[in-house]
Amino acid sequence: MTTAIFGHGRPWTEEDFLALGETNDRVELFDGSLFVTPAPTPRHQRISRRLANALDTGELEVHEAVNVRLRPGRVPIPDVVVTDPLDFDEVFVSAAVVRMVCEIVSPSNASADKVLKMHYYAAAAIPWYLLVEQDTGALHLYRLSGDRYLEHSVTLPGGVLTLTDPVQATIRPEDLLPPG
Repeated sequence: MTTAIFGHGRPWTEEDFLALGETNDRVELFDGSLFVTPAPTPRHQRISRRLANALDTGELEVHEAVNVRLRPGRVPIPDVVVTDPLDFDEVFVSAAVVRMVCEIVSPSNASADKVLKMHYYAAAAIPWYLLVEQDTGALHLYRLSGDRYLEHSVTLPGGVLTLTDPVQATIRPEDLLPPG
């Protein structure tokens, strides 16, 4: 796959992006450029699975690591998304059905999650954005206000995040983290 990415020589289209097929790397499309990161660590995946389980209350759909089409040519792969009912056979999840997007902040991509993706998710009018700090488990919940996110709450280990929108759920940061 590396040869296909680096030998491309022109801006990437959604068709080019889809032609890559499934990969061991996480490949996202942002305005003609690919953003490639290695597969997540076991710590990251544990947090993702436990977060998805906590959010899966049966009210809405919850998905891990799916292509979300924010607009043509802008396709991130959020760690967890909460959506309205959708077509399970579509290649992309439309931003129009996404009610919450969640990213687990890794040291290698912190700026992408806290700046780039936050901006893009807000531009796509996704109502809620949840950032999980991988090292501490701190939960930063943002609510869309106009065209940007405002911090709604911060929940540290020892506290409880109680959601009433888009789903009713309670999340304890320490429940997401591996032991030790």
